[in-house]
Amino acid sequence: MRWWKVLGLAGLAGVAATGVVIARAERRRRAYTPEEIRARLLARHAEATAQGDDVR
Repeated sequence: MRWWKVLGLAGLAGVAATGVVIARAERRRRAYTPEEIRARLLARHAEATAQGDDVR
């Protein structure tokens, strides 16, 4: 029965670690200002269209 306890604790640690990673990513995502997001999206769009022109 002891290995059930170890398995349960490992699962609990995995859930906690996943929660920490998600919270950290959410905090990082919310730290951008709307202007920064707009600039990044425009840069990504320009890069994607430039790559699309090279393929043709």
